[in-house]
Amino acid sequence: MVTNVMIVGVGGQGSLLASKLLGRVLLNKNYKVKVSEVHGMSQRGGSVVTYVRFGDEVFSPVIDKGQADYIISFETLEAARYMENLKLGGTVIVNEQQIDPMPVITGAAEYPENLIGKMKESGANVDSLDALSLALKAGSSKASNIVLMGRFSTYYKDISEEDWLKALEQCVKPQFLEINKKAFALGRGE
Repeated sequence: MVTNVMIVGVGGQGSLLASKLLGRVLLNKNYKVKVSEVHGMSQRGGSVVTYVRFGDEVFSPVIDKGQADYIISFETLEAARYMENLKLGGTVIVNEQQIDPMPVITGAAEYPENLIGKMKESGANVDSLDALSLALKAGSSKASNIVLMGRFSTYYKDISEEDWLKALEQCVKPQFLEINKKAFALGRGE
């Protein structure tokens, strides 16, 4: 069996670190793992998506429409943008933060209203949280990505919190480790 995870957000939010953390914890647990190239503009402001597929045997890093078990979204509009990729019964873990895309900034469009409500109405399992506030509580607004990975870790019971923390130590520079450990714990609801 293969599990499909999409990590979506806006450039500059830390999706590369999140996918690196997920890949590391899975490799440490001896899963076969494929992580895609990042699509979109990885510079601050552009849409970014990363595919992570893992299981006993994984042949391709690409997740087809309707095949994502989980979408981890660093921003609300990005979650809505990729909903067609979620499988029936799949889960969206979404940061309630809203970052205005360029058309909204220039006044050419308005940020859509009630996106989380619309996602719930579509039948998806939606787990929304204010990851930015939790990251600030941990000590840095830049730790929202790790808050979301902490929340995701509660869905995958085969991997212990200790395993996640070991992978975090392998992926994060020592000077940022304590803030990220706090962010991870807050994401888990601890």
